[in-house]
Amino acid sequence: MCNTMTVKEAAMLWGITERRVTVLCKAGRIKGAHKNGRSWVIPTDAEKPADSRIKTGVYRKSKMPSNLPLPVGISDYRLASSEYYYVDKTMMIKDFLDERPMVSLFTRPRRFGKTLNMDMFRTFFEKTDEDTSVYFTDKKIWQCGKKYRDYQGKYPVIFITFKDVKRETWEETYDQIYKILRQEFERHSELLESEQCSKYEKTYFKAIMEGNADSTDMMMALQRLSQMLDEYYGIPPIIIIDEYDTLIQQGHMRGFYDDVILFMRNLFSGGLKDNRHLSYGFLTGILRVAKESIFSGLNNLAVNSILDSRYSEYFGFTPAEVQAIARYYHAEEKYGEICTWYDGYRFGDSEIFNPWSVINYFRNHCQPKAFWQSTGSNEIIGEVLANAGEDIYKRLNALLQGESFLTYIDTGVIYPQIRNNPSSVYSFLLVAGYLKVVKVEPAFSGDYMCEVALPNQEIAFVYNKEILQKLTDIIPQATAISIQEALFSNDVQRLQKEMHKLLLQSVSCYDTAGENFYHGFVLGLCAMMDNRYFISSNGESGEGRYDIQLLPKSEKMPGILIELKAVKNFSGDKLKQLSETALAQIEDRKYNTDMSAKGIKTIFKYGVAFSGKQVEITAAS
Repeated sequence: MCNTMTVKEAAMLWGITERRVTVLCKAGRIKGAHKNGRSWVIPTDAEKPADSRIKTGVYRKSKMPSNLPLPVGISDYRLASSEYYYVDKTMMIKDFLDERPMVSLFTRPRRFGKTLNMDMFRTFFEKTDEDTSVYFTDKKIWQCGKKYRDYQGKYPVIFITFKDVKRETWEETYDQIYKILRQEFERHSELLESEQCSKYEKTYFKAIMEGNADSTDMMMALQRLSQMLDEYYGIPPIIIIDEYDTLIQQGHMRGFYDDVILFMRNLFSGGLKDNRHLSYGFLTGILRVAKESIFSGLNNLAVNSILDSRYSEYFGFTPAEVQAIARYYHAEEKYGEICTWYDGYRFGDSEIFNPWSVINYFRNHCQPKAFWQSTGSNEIIGEVLANAGEDIYKRLNALLQGESFLTYIDTGVIYPQIRNNPSSVYSFLLVAGYLKVVKVEPAFSGDYMCEVALPNQEIAFVYNKEILQKLTDIIPQATAISIQEALFSNDVQRLQKEMHKLLLQSVSCYDTAGENFYHGFVLGLCAMMDNRYFISSNGESGEGRYDIQLLPKSEKMPGILIELKAVKNFSGDKLKQLSETALAQIEDRKYNTDMSAKGIKTIFKYGVAFSGKQVEITAAS
């Protein structure tokens, strides 16, 4: 027996409780441990297992190399802070502890550091067998004094992230949610040996672990797990839920919205609302989703949106942080280029750079690209554009021309609202990172009136690719190209044929109600040519206001003027005469005055008349 030790001896050797050693033995996590009668015996050379309560692994605090890599795609705080160049955001912990709201919601665009910050919170607060203070002793929070250091390693933590739950059906989604929650229960398997937890609680725990729990049991998962952790550790846990609204967006786009809202409402209510077994709660997402009633009655929720000043500098990089990175990598002269491409966001009162793009810029040897492109799903934008009218197309194109405009912003915008009210797309674009706030004024409703614009050059590129190119889902690429070629060559017959074909393929009879619809329809086609034209709508020129003008960026390209008319129940000669009337209006009111004054010598003029799915076009140059 000289080569073995008892549970008590192992506990003293490893600096953990005897109960914990017994749990590890039963879980088969101590190599060579076996039962001798009613007691466990452990080989003396057995190694202490890594703490399963932090699933990300233990990272050795090695001597820092002189040129650390940047943490591209690293959302593990311990790894990022010990093996990579880490931008210290630990003062966010101090700001939280100074205020200590019961439940905090942080809404930010994708790839702005939400998951990394939540893992930082988890690592700081979680009570583990490992001494995780080593990941903070060289950080700003540690210099704030014992008052704050005393919170380190104090609480059990429930940590859940839904960022990768992107399934096609509710059944598949529910199955993945179940697995995520079961993994979190498994991370706290020490509760099965708890003398403080009741037999009923352990039966519930085992049902979760064995896959036998029903949907009602799963809705109570946060409440039950937090209660057991409180009983075991003698202190209520912290609950962290990362990217909570990924599920909701997926449900909206895939047709199981009501199912996911019902489940999440009950899950969150049990864990976060009036839960006496909760110390603090943290949630992150893109949208606030307040009106979903998913947080119904949660009067202890502190919302921190992109328009709020609290925590404004902790998601994304500040100018000082970017300058420090540039100095570290000996690229100070690149700061201006970084500003042009990746600066321009404003969260609360802080100027913010896109952290994902800045990191990838340095990794790409300081060659600028639109790194943020295609880092997430934007199907919701395509849905909005499918129902867009003249005003939306006009404003979207104005943004690409470097303009700004005033719009109502509802930071609690919800997904069905986007479908029912397409103008709410600006609220979604702002919270999703596609717009910046130039100026903000509170509105009477508690929301905001904001002047908005594109943040930077990267977003102008991403905007074109991810937003305007969503029109290809509505307008087939081959047809769009054919229409553009017909416009450029003044080929009226081809233009009319392709426009008619597009109306037949893409437009519902119910959509063809009036001129505004057709105006947006044609403006959407023109939007796909923005790299060659400055596109404007309802602008003044000559003696009136034209419908659509395409001002070429090169004098070698032809200018294009389009006047639209729409009536019901016209066909044949009547519709042709209406297109001629539209063309005559361009000539009579001298809509070409503005382009002629700018030196454009060739101007194609189109009178376009619509009735239902019929179109007639008359042209002149």
